[in-house]
Amino acid sequence: MRLDRFLSESTELTRSLAKKAMHRGEVSVDGEVIKNPATQVDETRRVTWNGQPLALVGLRYVMLHKPGGVECTARRTLYPRAIDLIELPMLERLQTVGRLDVDTTGLVLLTDDGQWSHRVTSPKRRCGKVYRVTLADPLEDSALDDAIARFAEGLLLDGEEKPTRPAELAMREPTVAELTLFEGKYHQVKRMFAAIGHHVVALHRESIGPLSLGELAEGEWRELSEEEVAAF
Repeated sequence: MRLDRFLSESTELTRSLAKKAMHRGEVSVDGEVIKNPATQVDETRRVTWNGQPLALVGLRYVMLHKPGGVECTARRTLYPRAIDLIELPMLERLQTVGRLDVDTTGLVLLTDDGQWSHRVTSPKRRCGKVYRVTLADPLEDSALDDAIARFAEGLLLDGEEKPTRPAELAMREPTVAELTLFEGKYHQVKRMFAAIGHHVVALHRESIGPLSLGELAEGEWRELSEEEVAAF
């Protein structure tokens, strides 16, 4: 691996800033100051920046039980960010795998592995995401069969050129639905229920593919196991 890339993956430096740090003589490899960004290094070499030893962080895969009032965004806004709830080095490298609205709770995945993120979110992979949907008014039995059929066929939402992919709808209680989606359009759950005349008052994501929250409490997080990562 090039030394400038090693620095960018083990510190907060960009490749450009890493090169400038080397030109200032701040970077050493095995005790020798190195100014050539193309110098090849690996984990057996001792790389330091301003005397501090560096090590590659590696790829991370995290599950978070997102509370309401938390945004799935990289930029800082009025709301706390999902990554602010996690205690790992170089947090800014983590990206949410898809997003939940600020008022939606439940399972969020975060990673710095872009290829893995794509495998999870690509509609072609048909990775089901299960939501618990609370409605303002009951979905009556007389309208349920029609709603199930319309969700299974796909709905053409306002502003969209193509209908939604087939989704699976079931009712747990008169005002509580279980919806399984295989894609992730903007505000999709709320817009789908609005299309059949119902208002969503609460939304919670319970699972993504084989992963569910289990005993993870709201606001808590954990890293995924190798088996869980490989499941996608």
